[in-house]
Amino acid sequence: MELAKTNIVLRKTISELRKAANKYGAAIWDRVAEELSRPRRSRRVVNLSRINRYTEPGDVVVVPGKVLAAGRLDHPVTVASFSFSKAAVEKIRASGGRAIHILDLVKENPKGSGVKIIG
Repeated sequence: MELAKTNIVLRKTISELRKAANKYGAAIWDRVAEELSRPRRSRRVVNLSRINRYTEPGDVVVVPGKVLAAGRLDHPVTVASFSFSKAAVEKIRASGGRAIHILDLVKENPKGSGVKIIG
């Protein structure tokens, strides 16, 4: 028996990701929903230094967890995540990139084409 998540925003995010995965046949959204369904202590926490290392200018990445501000980001990327630290959002915007919620990315790119999962 799986315990229900108490965070209503998290439950809605997981539900919408699964709907998008089924409607558009986009396996990436199903994978992100699985990751977000994990217990909080098992979810991914990614620093900007890792995003900087594994992306090129203009890339679109999704982090199924939280983005933290350790490190620097020296090129513009679109980062979609469930949660960001305030400093991470500031650094992403300062590099010319965008920090958005996962569901906003699903609305922009329902098929998930060209999106990388970082973790």
